[in-house]
Amino acid sequence: MSGDRVIRGHVGIGPRVMGQALVAADYFSARYDLDRINGVFSRPAHLLCGQSYVGRVLVLLGAKGGVATAWMLRNMAAAGKAPLALLLNTSNPIMAQGAAFADLPFMDRFETDITAAIATDDMVTVDPEAGIVVVHGR
Repeated sequence: MSGDRVIRGHVGIGPRVMGQALVAADYFSARYDLDRINGVFSRPAHLLCGQSYVGRVLVLLGAKGGVATAWMLRNMAAAGKAPLALLLNTSNPIMAQGAAFADLPFMDRFETDITAAIATDDMVTVDPEAGIVVVHGR
């Protein structure tokens, strides 16, 4: 499609998906930032507080938090309360492990600041195996 932009990142994990982005120049903790029952960001200081992440391609600066992330992402996916995919500028092994455990498409280490390259509500295709994200033109 005309106007599509390709952003390259580190080869990721999970299946190829297409969906609407939810973006913030903020960090991400499955444990501390989310109301995992209702599927919204709940930490008042988070830039996405009150917004639903369910079924969205979540685009954030990086990972924070510890070992609880792995089982929390898995439980969110099992309950149908997970993001469609997770894109981070920087991550950690625990976030990658959690995404793999939840079968959640996941990528990091992009050629540019991913939070500046994608806007909330952009339609994107995440192709972890190819290491690319396509931002579809409007």
